Amino acid sequence: MEPLSSDFQFPTSSDARIPFNRAAPEGNGLFYIVDALRNMHISGDGPFTKRCQQLLEEELQSQKVLLTTSCTHALEISAQLLDLSPHSEVIVPSFTFVSTASAFARAGARLVFCDIRSDTMNLDETLLPGLVTENTKAIVPVHYAGVGCEMDSITQLAEKESLTIIEDNAHGLFGKYKGKPLGSFGALATLSFHETKNFSCGEGGALVINDPDHIATAEIIREKGTDRSRFMRGEVQKYTWVNLGSSYLPSDLLAAFLFGQLEQAQSIQARRRAVWERYFEALGPWSREHGVQLPTVPEHVEQAYHMFYLVMPNAESRSRFIDHMSQRNIYCVFHYQPLHQSEMGSRLAQGDCHCPVTEKMATHLVRLPFFTTLEKESQNRTIDAVLEFSP
Repeated sequence: MEPLSSDFQFPTSSDARIPFNRAAPEGNGLFYIVDALRNMHISGDGPFTKRCQQLLEEELQSQKVLLTTSCTHALEISAQLLDLSPHSEVIVPSFTFVSTASAFARAGARLVFCDIRSDTMNLDETLLPGLVTENTKAIVPVHYAGVGCEMDSITQLAEKESLTIIEDNAHGLFGKYKGKPLGSFGALATLSFHETKNFSCGEGGALVINDPDHIATAEIIREKGTDRSRFMRGEVQKYTWVNLGSSYLPSDLLAAFLFGQLEQAQSIQARRRAVWERYFEALGPWSREHGVQLPTVPEHVEQAYHMFYLVMPNAESRSRFIDHMSQRNIYCVFHYQPLHQSEMGSRLAQGDCHCPVTEKMATHLVRLPFFTTLEKESQNRTIDAVLEFSP
């Protein structure tokens, strides 16, 4: 195998086909992997893990960040920290990835599905008071597309009802709500470093801990239920099994790859912003003419530039649009299916679920190709193809 050189380039896909997503991480990740190998620490909680965690703690103004093997695992740790009972209820949006709900169901909670807003696709905060009962333990807002939920209203309700907020911030790293980082509002928050995210190590995630009372137990759960973290800091002479947990530590090789991107966050986000704004400007007149909804970003929100989507007038036009783009070798995809209508969701849901906006968006919304290295020529092709379509 050829050794890596300073002019190494990630391979790109064929110019004939524009993918929805392309994993092409920026930065010195490959060189940091070599450093980790040379340092002979490639298991969890190595030097690069600590560097990632420190960077995220500073950016998110967090008490503690713990890298995990996935956002799903970070959510599962969050659920274990809640100390749920069989009667506990957790409010989650129906328009989200399954992990947002399954993590709490696995811990024994009853799921209460909330509908979303028709503008931002975020959990509809005006519906929350009607969903809270004496058994409600937590609310899990998802910052869809990296656009912050209305955290003022959610926080006020949570404080009034003594509820825990756990932010699913898989889309929103480096986004802000009224100047405050997404992921800094809840007692806990979770991040994703999956291949499709702005910053990726293939698979990976992080648990953001804003309530210091959760730190010690979170470390134990993440370390197979042992107090090994205390042992490594010299706080105890030996470590042992003290609680239930699992193995949630990513390899330091993955952390090395991730750190190469996190330290380039400003430039990566600037490139993604340019892609997003170009779509928004170029497609504005077309969308207004044809009744197609573009993403909404409230003035008090700084988005994370995670994706760009269209909301078509009806399900039939979305299907035709996807076919239209596919015929031009441009891959566009829909997104979440309503969890309250899924086989498991309908079995686990508490009470009747009425989520008409979720059901509409599941059949109307379509996402355009969006990734950091999307070339201007490819974006031009995509824009031209969109402008040719008549819903």
